[in-house]
Amino acid sequence: MQIRVQCGCGESSCPEWAVVELQGVVQPQPSFAGDIRGLHIGRLCSTPSPSSSSKAGYTFTVGYHELAGTKVALKKPLLVLRKKKVNGGDQDPPTAAAAADVELEVIGVIRHKILFKDRPKALISKPPTKEKKTLQSSAT
Repeated sequence: MQIRVQCGCGESSCPEWAVVELQGVVQPQPSFAGDIRGLHIGRLCSTPSPSSSSKAGYTFTVGYHELAGTKVALKKPLLVLRKKKVNGGDQDPPTAAAAADVELEVIGVIRHKILFKDRPKALISKPPTKEKKTLQSSAT
């Protein structure tokens, strides 16, 4: 069986994607019932890196946790593909000829991953309360 792979954007102009690699599990609330499309997980930001370092830095904020990560090149690039049916794909019995009517379209190339390998830093801190300030000022 032969499946054609088509890239209409040209090798130099394919959109560049990246993989985000986390240590652990990201669990949505039970109210999402398994459908996490369009779910806002957190905020990913690039951080200014010193000129001596060749690796770019990133921070990923999820709720009250902040992770620090770096951009790492993959040994082999990966392709992001979309399955397309080519003319004649509406046959009732599935046959080997029907499988030949499928084409894969390249929609992106992944050459890097953003690796978060350290434990998250907690962002929760208690702000000073007004009661402490009033007690200190009345004592003087």
